[in-house]
Amino acid sequence: MINLTDAIYKLNPTVTVIRGEVAYDAEGNKVTYDKNAVEALVASEAYKNKRAKEYPAITDYLDGIVKGDNAQVQAYIDACLAVKAKYPKGTV
Repeated sequence: MINLTDAIYKLNPTVTVIRGEVAYDAEGNKVTYDKNAVEALVASEAYKNKRAKEYPAITDYLDGIVKGDNAQVQAYIDACLAVKAKYPKGTV
């Protein structure tokens, strides 16, 4: 899960500090970055946040494993696959 600040750092390795939306290098010089590229990176990663909110609890899976309940394990897998289908990679 990536936010605007993380995206700026990832796309601009010379950036060491960000104040608001202004980025600076180690010497305190402003670093110009491509806002469209930053926003595109955040948008391309948005599916992760959406998936994380809807995945079932991992404890459901582990409980099924411990009990040897294959139906419970399969229900967990099916629920995860449904979330993945609802929010495919690279979609907003």
